Amino acid sequence: MAWNIGANDVANSMASAVGAKAITLRQAIVISSILTFIGATFVGSNVTQTIRNGIVDCGPVADPNVVVIGILSALLAASLWVCLATARNLPVSTTHSVVGAMIGFGLVVGGPSSVRWMKLVNIVLAWVLSPILSATAAFFLFRFIDRRVLAKMDSAAGAVSTTPILVAVAMLVTMLSFFVKTPLSHKLGIHGPLMFAVPVSLSVMAYVISRPLLSKVLAAKEIAGGEEIFRYLQVGTSCLVALANGANDVANAMGPLSAIYFIQSTGCVAEHVPVPTWMLAFGGLMICFGIATWGYRVIETVGSRITTLTNTRGFSVDFSAASVVLIASILGLPVSVTHAAVGAYVGIGLARGLQALDLRTIATIIVYWVITVPVAAATAAVLYIVLAAVFIGR
Repeated sequence: MAWNIGANDVANSMASAVGAKAITLRQAIVISSILTFIGATFVGSNVTQTIRNGIVDCGPVADPNVVVIGILSALLAASLWVCLATARNLPVSTTHSVVGAMIGFGLVVGGPSSVRWMKLVNIVLAWVLSPILSATAAFFLFRFIDRRVLAKMDSAAGAVSTTPILVAVAMLVTMLSFFVKTPLSHKLGIHGPLMFAVPVSLSVMAYVISRPLLSKVLAAKEIAGGEEIFRYLQVGTSCLVALANGANDVANAMGPLSAIYFIQSTGCVAEHVPVPTWMLAFGGLMICFGIATWGYRVIETVGSRITTLTNTRGFSVDFSAASVVLIASILGLPVSVTHAAVGAYVGIGLARGLQALDLRTIATIIVYWVITVPVAAATAAVLYIVLAAVFIGR
């Protein structure tokens, strides 16, 4: 499952940078692998709780073996669907896949009453909101950049005056994701108001450092225009999305696995199961393996087929998607990184007019989004019936 996450979802973190030719595909794989590992290990635990305990109530199931087989069926079903979508170069939500698969297992074992429908409604609402919020944010951010940078006679000077503000906001969002409700804040002994004071201080520092640095580069005539400045800034925002992918999507593989590990270690089913850091790190490592081996397939679709990218457009996509997803990670909501990223691409296209979008590609992606949950649920149900008959005689 983690390998499939790398092959499909995490590839989205660098698609815009590769599509805009800010970095090469090989560079994208190395950068996203490192940052995804960091995000999975240090930020991922909050969302894991939501995935593992929030969808299906395993409490009424007396036999721990039933739960283990059910969770294994869900992981296999979600993996098969994501693998099929990746083979067709289409981005789908691994969050949708694993949640749909868990629902399939719950319906077979405990019936409709075993599914926590109200919690599912909240998660689905987050899925719907993530592309809308990302599209809206990307639309207005690109319009802001267009007015403050690209429309000016001296676009490089406009970029120097505007970019430090964007750098500061990006730093604030990133640092908040690490210090608020994450294991890192506890390990460093940062609690209470300090969890907000440290990110704010680092954000101000980023603004103070970046402004004279950019002015010096402009004075030395090392850049030709605003687009060239945003080339480097876009790589930074792609890194934000890689962190967001690791933070959110490691739950799709390690959440169910942590429950299996606990049952096999203790012989009982518990409502709250601790997730070892080594397990999050293992998930991050396998996600990185997925990026390196098959991630290029979805990069091709997301980076070049939805809309034409430049560095300013790519920055707007990455910054908007990263902000939405990282804030959701802080709140413990398993939003779809794929939905947020694709929504941001649509927002950029709309900022340039409807003709700038490849509507056929978008329609195909949406179809796959819609059928993800029912297909994963049905597959998990069938797999559970087969595996239960083979291993526990049910």
